Amino acid sequence: MAIMVNQDTRLIVQGITGREGSFHTKQMIEYGTNLVGGVTPGKGGEWVHGKPVFDTVKKSVDATGANASIIYVAAPYAPDAIYEAVDAGIQLIVCITEGIPIIEMMKVYQYLSYHNSRLVGPNCPGLLAPGIAKIGIMPGYIGTPGNVGVVSKSGTLTYEVVYALTQAGMGQTTCVGIGGDPIIGTNFVETLQMFEEDPETEKVVLIGEIGGRAEVDAAEFIKANMTKPVAAFIAGKSAPPGTRMGHAGAIIEGGEGTATEKIEALLEAGVRVADNPEQIPALLK
Repeated sequence: MAIMVNQDTRLIVQGITGREGSFHTKQMIEYGTNLVGGVTPGKGGEWVHGKPVFDTVKKSVDATGANASIIYVAAPYAPDAIYEAVDAGIQLIVCITEGIPIIEMMKVYQYLSYHNSRLVGPNCPGLLAPGIAKIGIMPGYIGTPGNVGVVSKSGTLTYEVVYALTQAGMGQTTCVGIGGDPIIGTNFVETLQMFEEDPETEKVVLIGEIGGRAEVDAAEFIKANMTKPVAAFIAGKSAPPGTRMGHAGAIIEGGEGTATEKIEALLEAGVRVADNPEQIPALLK
């Protein structure tokens, strides 16, 4: 079965009347996601793609029974959108927004620690549970139901790897883009734990990149706790130190966070590490 989402997931879209929110609402509905409404302050009573719009998350939860939210709200307002979803009791919050200041995410992270809501992101592509739900911006056609779990910092590399798996006849349980910012809601270790506990996930793919030590932490968890085979790819082998590469967290500082360091840790944990994303299906077979 999928992790984080299931047939009982009832999704709302925060920022549904905006250009991005409206576009992706249509995509998610067409995929078959159980999308029950949206939220834009001051636009309550309107309809978008046949779904009702509410002024607040609390009103949408009361009216629709929503238990998941995806946020397409500009960076200056996204933290407040997360707080509002948490306060309304939303269990799963996916934040697509890029550019939220680190100091604001530190506050959000602290707030989440006192509540039962799970945040995926920010600055992430969301998640895709093939045949069940698409919550975010991942193209639905690239995935197919199967037994491989995918967790990744990078959106585009996620798409490439998931498509390669599908082309090789290897379907997925859930594809999760956790985001590449320095402060995120759900990390590699938490996602790996969910895959380890999921009876339908038999193999796992981890896609990382330079910067930070999230992949080293993941390697330590894999070595100590995981019974399922893991294949990985680490982007950024040729990145120069001190230069940010794409994501806010993808920067090598003080000699730490290099691709070599992460690859060595993963290999030590028994992970099969690919030289390029296209090799991953073969490493899992």
